[in-house]
Amino acid sequence: MKIVIAEKISSAALEQLKEPGWTVLTADQLDGKLAQQLESADALIVRSAVQADAALLSHAKKLRVIGRAGVGVDNIDLDAATRQGIAVMNTPGANAVAVAEQTIGMLLAMARHLCRADALMHAGKWEKKSLQGTELRGKTLGIVGLGRIGMEVARRARAFGMDLVGHDPFVSIAVAKEQGIRLVSLDELYAAADYITLHVGLTPQTTGMINEAAIKKMKKGVRLVNCARGELVIENDLAEALKQGQVAAAALDVFEDEPLKNSPLMTMPNVILTPHIGGSTFEAQEAVGVQIAQQVREYLKHGVIQNAVNVPSVSAEEYAEMQPYIVLAERMGAFLAQISEGSIEEISLRYSGHIAEWKTELIRNGAIKGILNQTLDEKANLVNAASLAEGRGIRVHEAQKTKASTGGAGSVLSIFLKSAKEEHLVKGAVLRGTAPRLLYIDEIDIEAPLERDLIYLRNRDVPGVIGKVGTILGEAEINIADFSLGRRAAEPSSREPREAIAVVHVDGRVPDAVLKKLEEIPAVRQAKAVKLF
Repeated sequence: MKIVIAEKISSAALEQLKEPGWTVLTADQLDGKLAQQLESADALIVRSAVQADAALLSHAKKLRVIGRAGVGVDNIDLDAATRQGIAVMNTPGANAVAVAEQTIGMLLAMARHLCRADALMHAGKWEKKSLQGTELRGKTLGIVGLGRIGMEVARRARAFGMDLVGHDPFVSIAVAKEQGIRLVSLDELYAAADYITLHVGLTPQTTGMINEAAIKKMKKGVRLVNCARGELVIENDLAEALKQGQVAAAALDVFEDEPLKNSPLMTMPNVILTPHIGGSTFEAQEAVGVQIAQQVREYLKHGVIQNAVNVPSVSAEEYAEMQPYIVLAERMGAFLAQISEGSIEEISLRYSGHIAEWKTELIRNGAIKGILNQTLDEKANLVNAASLAEGRGIRVHEAQKTKASTGGAGSVLSIFLKSAKEEHLVKGAVLRGTAPRLLYIDEIDIEAPLERDLIYLRNRDVPGVIGKVGTILGEAEINIADFSLGRRAAEPSSREPREAIAVVHVDGRVPDAVLKKLEEIPAVRQAKAVKLF
């Protein structure tokens, strides 16, 4: 493994990447040749200065993961990374305490006019009367976003005797109540809060959320803190509200354009400005470096995806439980693709049993990977599979049937594949902990292993077929490891032989000449070789 660390991280973080056979190239060893070094790299670690754009990533032929030591990933082209199958990870929460402490410091600074007091004292002025402040005790703090940072702010604000209201559509009432937070709508928060602090990510819904209309809904004299993302606030609207007294004060650590230039906020005495230092403590910088190094190591060694922004994240325990089903999905997908003809139009997956309660995206991507890798030159993986399918106009659907609705039955994965010529439906399960097995093909129950080399046969259910198949394989010196047979249910009114399917597990590759002989058996309608993993 080769890991390129393009920006400085702590020595403790570097220690996490010391593995036998691994090469770690640090920023001071790059000598301006980052693009060239990426050509043979498996992992890239950056902070915020290096621009991992499409041009740079075009050199990264082997790259599997980009680790961002921090939260924001604006310097990484996520679309380009996803298309290339590169997982992008960040470190949310590693700097939560640092940002929470900065937030509390800003609340105190606004309440007690600390910045102006300091400036006056340095100017030789003693102005106690104009510096009379207010206490945080008894005031209402509105926290927008109750993730790790928002919760850390809540814990500290509660110690100051503040009343807490919060807004986060993804946090339950019970969890908020544990922290002494009353969950309210955003408009209710605006109306109730003496102080408002923002701790949400940047999305189309949150961009510009603090604007003229929102500010009009707030209490007159409200104080605003933003240590999250600069794009959340329309600076001109905030400046006007500060002039009019609708907002008494603001404290901002982040800005839409950084470094800050030509902003009306720069000349306003009731505004505290800091240069994006919320996470800039020794402890936080150490923590984000160590955390991203650990995440990259776990991904390279075990495939565990944590805190990824372009693919679902799972814990090591979740991945260990899910991994056999990812394998099952990939092999079912590969099986389907190899027995089907015509260009693929649609892939539908259905999860039954306890797997329906999981984060199923990785299982879905495993199935798509198994299907696409039978035909595409551009290889699919668990990161880019869905993106590749979308780019080729393949419709992908998912549905869940929970354990309760199946009477507690074991987990079953169903995959439906529609091509321009035909349709197939297969079902499978994981038996004995790790063994992927087929259970059903096109309305026929059949239990067959999903491993290595298989022969797929469709035939009329008449005497002698199995014997003839065995004879042909024996003459070709192909050993049969397992012979699974299933047939369609009989129709009482029909005298025609039933349709049967056989899946023959063999030791070794099946030559085309052998398949041709199998298809020459009168009862055999189709014979295909299937190569699994």
